[in-house]
Order: sequence, then structure tokens, then C-alpha cells
Amino acid sequence: MKLIVGLGNPGRKFKKTRHNIGFFVIDELLQRHKWKLNNSKFEGDYSIEHFDGEKVILLQPQTYMNLSGKSISPLMDYFDIDVDDVIVVYDDLDLPTGKIRLRQKGGHGGHNGVRSTIDHLGTKDFKRVRLGIGRPTNATPVIDYVLGKFPKQETTAVTDSVEKAADAIEAWIKGKPFLEVMNDFNQ
Repeated sequence: MKLIVGLGNPGRKFKKTRHNIGFFVIDELLQRHKWKLNNSKFEGDYSIEHFDGEKVILLQPQTYMNLSGKSISPLMDYFDIDVDDVIVVYDDLDLPTGKIRLRQKGGHGGHNGVRSTIDHLGTKDFKRVRLGIGRPTNATPVIDYVLGKFPKQETTAVTDSVEKAADAIEAWIKGKPFLEVMNDFNQ
């Protein structure tokens, strides 16, 4: 069983913000396969699906970003999911908008949702898909920037990165070793 977690903030207010790009990837996978987040438990909305012979859970924590681990850890415990079978998808200020980067493990890099995930799982050893959102180019505070919406001129780059992230996740679910997926999709 695989667990795909998209980090973001719940509610319409945050729906199209940069910080919710992890949710965008889950939404892309749901749309591609006509799946729905039809369960609400573990402080998250999730769906249990089958893809290419593999059981897959897609999760959007509803805890707000900084508490994401509070949703992920109990769901993993309940379904007995090993950390090797988890991918966490989230925004990254240090990557330009439109770029994606996959990693097998690592620190939180200042991302509070990842920090919470590490704290609640007790390990840094989970797979990640990071989607670039760039940094503010003016005096905009980072919090305002990540909670802001993408400008229209970035729509194509954002859509492309979300689709590539979903493609990478599907390749991994189908059984391709994660290192090979990284080699194929890291930009």
C-alpha cells in the first residue's frame, strides 16, 4: 500500500495559494482517475484507491500546514503503512516556479509542514516531491507570498509542474524504483 500526501491548508480561502500546491497534485491524480476524497478521518480527507494493481491512499491533511504530521502519522499507523511507502508533496521556495525535485529523504528546509511530518513520524526518511514556487522578488513577507495566489503568467509553469509531479508519483506506484523516478523527473 502506498500513501501519497499533498500538503496544504484547508478551506476556500487557501484553495489556490502557492502553499497549497501539494493539494494541487492530489487533485490532479483524483481528476485523472475520476477518484474522490470520500473519507474524513485522522484530521484529513483521503481516498483509498487501486492503481496498476497497487492499493493507494491519497491524503490532504485538514490540520493546516504547520500541523500536517498530526494527520499523516495516525493514518499510517491505522493502515500499517511503512515510511518507505510514503511520498509527501509540497511547495518549495528555493525552487523556481515550475520546477520539481524529488528526494528520498532529508531535512525540513524551513518548511513547517515537513517539520511537523518529521516530528510526528520520528524520521526524515520519507520520499518527497517538492514543487517550486519561487521566492518573492520584492519586499513581500514570505508568509504573504506563500499564502498568495500564483499570477496568471505562471499558470502554465504551475500546471506543467503539477502534471509532472503526478506522472512521477504514478511511475513510482507502478513499481519503478524511486531512484530511477528521481533521475527521470528531477529538473
